[in-house]
Amino acid sequence: MAVTISTEKLTIGYRTNKGDRVIEEGISLTLNAGELNCLIGPNGAGKSTLMKTLSGFLPPLSGDVVIEGKPLQSYSGMELAKTVSVVLTERLSVENMTVRELVGLGRSPYADFWGSLSSKDKEVVAESLNLVGISELSERNVVSLSDGERQKAMIAKAIAQETPVIILDEPTAFLDYPSKAEIMKLLKSLAISKSKTVFLSTHDLEIAFQIADRLILMDNDHGVTAGATAQLAANGTLNRYFDKGCVRFDAATMRFLIS
Repeated sequence: MAVTISTEKLTIGYRTNKGDRVIEEGISLTLNAGELNCLIGPNGAGKSTLMKTLSGFLPPLSGDVVIEGKPLQSYSGMELAKTVSVVLTERLSVENMTVRELVGLGRSPYADFWGSLSSKDKEVVAESLNLVGISELSERNVVSLSDGERQKAMIAKAIAQETPVIILDEPTAFLDYPSKAEIMKLLKSLAISKSKTVFLSTHDLEIAFQIADRLILMDNDHGVTAGATAQLAANGTLNRYFDKGCVRFDAATMRFLIS
């Protein structure tokens, strides 16, 4: 299976006037084409920082990020936009824009100088809206959407970008449970059918355990660990990460128990 993203001894964090603020260091992992990779861990572990670093929004403090065999820092903005699509938790300012127009922004890397969409671009936008199940919202103003509807529109925009890598920060955060499962199933299907690398963070652990090809566990106490769900359950890694306080992870049932 082809490696799409790899990191070597990566240190992530923020550069400040008082020096570097290290969030996590020594991260070495690989993400493959055709796989759904779920990043999980407690709040404050650095999940969003890792995703912003891999997508080029934050520079690494040290170490390397390689995407499709090319160092991240060597990508131009346009090249990166055709390689990685991103859905972050921050809200975009999209006043007076329809859902169709928002999803159409995903075609910006392919549009002409004036930003005009070709017939092919419009077909891709329509297909993306349909895949996420929001075609009926296409002419609605984005500001009129619920949080869940808005999140689906942002996912459709990422799909419309047609990149080999899709990075999503908590894409199911505002969705009801059936919609959470639907979106995760869609992202898994995209990874398989289009041979994409899908990398997302989530707190919906039981869905992640069932559907992810690989889990990336991130924790201040244990660092970053990656592997298939069954493997991590069998070797006790999931127990080490999640048996804390009044919550115990039961590897036999793949469920959390309150003690």
